Amino acid sequence: MVSPRYTVPPAIEPALELVRKYNIPGPRYTSYPTAPQFSDQIDRYALIQEIRRDNADESTPLSLYFHLPFCESLCWYCGCTTVITTRRASATEYVDLLIKEIEMTAPLLDLRRPVTQLHFGGGTPTFLPPADIDRLAAAIHKFFKFSADAEISVEIDPRRLTKEHVDAFRRLGCNRASLGVQDTNPQVQVAIHRWQPLAMTKQAIDWLRGAGYQSVSVDLIYGLPLQTPASFAQTVDEVIGLNPDRLAIFSYAHVPWVKPSQKIFDQRQQLPSTEEKLTMLMTASQKLVAAGYATIGMDHFARPEDELAVAFANGTLHRNFQGYTTRAGASLYGFGMSSISQTEGSFRQNYKDLPDYEAAIQEGRLPIERGYLLSDDDKRRRTIITDIMCARGLDFTALSQKLGLDFEQTYAAELATLDDLVADGLLTREPGRIRITQLGQLFLRIVGMRFDAHLEKKRTGFSKVV
Repeated sequence: MVSPRYTVPPAIEPALELVRKYNIPGPRYTSYPTAPQFSDQIDRYALIQEIRRDNADESTPLSLYFHLPFCESLCWYCGCTTVITTRRASATEYVDLLIKEIEMTAPLLDLRRPVTQLHFGGGTPTFLPPADIDRLAAAIHKFFKFSADAEISVEIDPRRLTKEHVDAFRRLGCNRASLGVQDTNPQVQVAIHRWQPLAMTKQAIDWLRGAGYQSVSVDLIYGLPLQTPASFAQTVDEVIGLNPDRLAIFSYAHVPWVKPSQKIFDQRQQLPSTEEKLTMLMTASQKLVAAGYATIGMDHFARPEDELAVAFANGTLHRNFQGYTTRAGASLYGFGMSSISQTEGSFRQNYKDLPDYEAAIQEGRLPIERGYLLSDDDKRRRTIITDIMCARGLDFTALSQKLGLDFEQTYAAELATLDDLVADGLLTREPGRIRITQLGQLFLRIVGMRFDAHLEKKRTGFSKVV
């Protein structure tokens, strides 16, 4: 039933009917199997053996992730693993732990392998004082060798940024930055406990560009409290005016059973309806395409000359825990509390709570809380779902060659479940392939779910797909 607060534009109505039909909770497929499948009963020795097995080919590159969890204040919509504090000494102590974790991990790795990607996430990476950024940089560069074209990126909170932070991360080697903006409307910012004037965001972008960062990305969220289609359209216009190289437009995931801070939002009175959310997404997409951005995957946009758009166009786009990336084929090694590592045959995740993480490091143990060992079937399905999320379709011949089997015969049961998506215009069938239509891009997660062998075992904890 259409919300009484909002009249749906006629152009949106056909898509709205499909959203009503398919808008169910589902994974974002930044991994397969997804994180809910990880177990704390995993054989940790087997995970360490997977690291050693991962060294078999020294040409396989490395991707590094550092989770820097501290924030001075809590944004009430946030679903990230954070530590809220204003105590700066916490950052210094945490960097000490990260350096010890690097020192424990390095002997397990073939350090001749090139690092092609490094990402700092959080939390707020710029919570770290510049001196601690320099200390962490020294430890990273002591052990790891970077390729000449390595992508080194950092997540930025403009509210907590100084020019000194920009320069410190640039000294480390950062050449890309993503800025959390979420919404530029003052009322929405107050409602989500994140006051961030547009001029502050512009200042951050100016500093980054002036320091030589090659690419600047902006994150927006639709579906936040007090947002309307009109107000979010203005946010998109204002952000386009900042001329970012990339944008990510995420659906707000309302999961108060996971993140209790979200209970402050009154879902009936404050949060936009499904109809309003769909209008926001489709209007934003139309505005960005009109402004010259290419649509990437299900929620990313990039200038046509940007590396992400080029990778999508030539079929080399990849997806990992940081989202869409151009660095396929790299093994991911995560450092810090809650970070996830991935090799060809395994996932492992560090302790999510800082005291547990710290205790493990101080005792000289790798801080592994849980993990997962992939079966051959998992690996095949990971390839299939990655193609859905990154290539917007499945090429049966190419998949048969990659997987070493007759794809169409082996996965006939899964392919048969796609009939309703074809009938609804989300997919098209052609000889030897399926393609995801422009409308079907809204439902990439639904298509991926049809090939997920684990989903029936654990459906809880996911946000809705649109």
